[in-house]
Amino acid sequence: MSSNQLKAPFQYEKIPLENIAIDNKKKAKNMGNTLKRLWNYLTVEKGKLFLVILMVTLSSGLSLLGPFMVGMAIDDYIVTGQAGGLGMLLVGLMIVYLFHSLSIFLQNYWMIGIAQRTVYTLRKDLFKQFHRLPISYFDKRQHGELMSRLTNDIDNVNNTLNQSVIQIFASVLTLVGTIAVMLYLSPILTVVTMSVIPAMFFSMRWITKRTGPLYKLQQNDLGEVNGYVEEIVSGQHIVKTYSQEEKVIREFQERNHNLQRTGFWALTIAGFIPKIMNMLNFLSFALIALVGGILVVYDQQLVTVGVIVIFTEYARQFTRPLNELSNQFNVLLSAIAGAERVFQIMDETKEESDETNSIEVKRTKGNIKFDNVTFGYEDTTILKGIRFEARPGETVAFVGHTGAGKTTIINLISRFYDYHTGKITLDGIDLKSIKRSSLRKHMAFVLQDPFLFHGSVRENIRYGRLHATDKEVENAAVDANAHDFIMKLSNGYDTILDQDGSGISQGQKQLLTIARALLAAPSILILDEATSNIDTITELKIQAALKRLMVGRTSFVIAHRLNTIQGADTIIMLEDGKIIEQGSHEELIKLKGSYYKLYKGQVQ
Repeated sequence: MSSNQLKAPFQYEKIPLENIAIDNKKKAKNMGNTLKRLWNYLTVEKGKLFLVILMVTLSSGLSLLGPFMVGMAIDDYIVTGQAGGLGMLLVGLMIVYLFHSLSIFLQNYWMIGIAQRTVYTLRKDLFKQFHRLPISYFDKRQHGELMSRLTNDIDNVNNTLNQSVIQIFASVLTLVGTIAVMLYLSPILTVVTMSVIPAMFFSMRWITKRTGPLYKLQQNDLGEVNGYVEEIVSGQHIVKTYSQEEKVIREFQERNHNLQRTGFWALTIAGFIPKIMNMLNFLSFALIALVGGILVVYDQQLVTVGVIVIFTEYARQFTRPLNELSNQFNVLLSAIAGAERVFQIMDETKEESDETNSIEVKRTKGNIKFDNVTFGYEDTTILKGIRFEARPGETVAFVGHTGAGKTTIINLISRFYDYHTGKITLDGIDLKSIKRSSLRKHMAFVLQDPFLFHGSVRENIRYGRLHATDKEVENAAVDANAHDFIMKLSNGYDTILDQDGSGISQGQKQLLTIARALLAAPSILILDEATSNIDTITELKIQAALKRLMVGRTSFVIAHRLNTIQGADTIIMLEDGKIIEQGSHEELIKLKGSYYKLYKGQVQ
């Protein structure tokens, strides 16, 4: 997209309408199922929903009764000049409109409660689903786009439930009731009133055929914008480091322009509805007045003045529900587009979907064996014929250039991904037959980029074992060499850390994650570049803490600095997904192969 296009936000004629037609077919296919699933959420509170339906029915009936009573008053009292019962009729009319207002208040009050409960449950289920999806799902998607589904899309559903459900139901009841009463009063004027329906139908069909796909496209574009913003804000230091501000501003402007364009067309086309409805409403008034007047002059037995007054009011009530149905149908289409995006995530295959017959592992020695394991992402093979064994309490280190397969092996051990061929066993049990949650209870991770949550230092350490006592938390911090710096913080262990632990150094964050791992007391330990980007003094503290942590545990270490893994029981040299060398540090040095060259290159 050129800079000229970005500076001219009203160049909307370039929207690919043929793509919209394709989206419309896709949307229509899923609409019924989406509505059914939303209805299942609504019907959880059947009692309140019944009361809402009752109040909607009552308010619709009373809205028809009021104009009918006014028309009868004109014919029975005003035209005839008799005023004997007019006072009672006016009192009755006041009661009708009083109860009409009360029923509307109650139906809105109860519906808000139902809507909030429904959205609460929907958001809860979606958040729960996030934690049941495999890591591979998040690896392929922008986090901001997923956040948009949890916030914007569900908020869209919330607004629709609060406003549209009642109006649609009330409009249908009012429409049916209005037609029935009009037919009873005058079939001729009923036909005149309904003569505008064909024009209304084709107008609404033309509009909704375009707004439905546009609302769906608008939600997708909104997700794109949110995802991009979250990505750039998270990587702001990289943007600044490489002076790419202009580039990201330009890319955001393009995405924002797409959202502006779809939003413009969705709202513009939907905005035709009230204009068309008002025009048809005035046309209906004119026709009723014209035909009604002619009929009154011709024969008052056919139509009375009161009936004409009733019909003019009913004509408004007739077009009003049609107008509301048209408007709310567009809002409903927007909500369905958001709900579809929510249900798409809920329908994704859960991580534990293949664990029907899986077993729980109460205790483990930590003996892990790879037997001719092959694995790849989609069409790309990453690991080829991997064979090695980590015995209980041993340390296995993986070295190799970027892309050699080190992290992939860790992902397989953790069952973030499942291997394709070969076999991985834990204490002789096939890893695929063990529940992932059970496996990971015996594991702890100390990663290159330590992650801390917003909360106190104590709670961040306790994340490793939630039922640990304060004393156990502090002992873990002592063993991790973190106690001294914690006590220097403003509130010690009760110091609140900002999101991701900003406010303390990278090395201090790492010491806290080591304390967390110590508290978890795992049988299997994963260390992924745990000492990278750390100053020398802090690295010594971390190395000492890691030695305590690794005692008696099967440990897997990824390291680029070879001096940190010289004490490993087994060092595995990887290249292009294959093991090219394997042995202790001394054995590999004597071999004078790839590891020897890599080691000499670092120490020189």
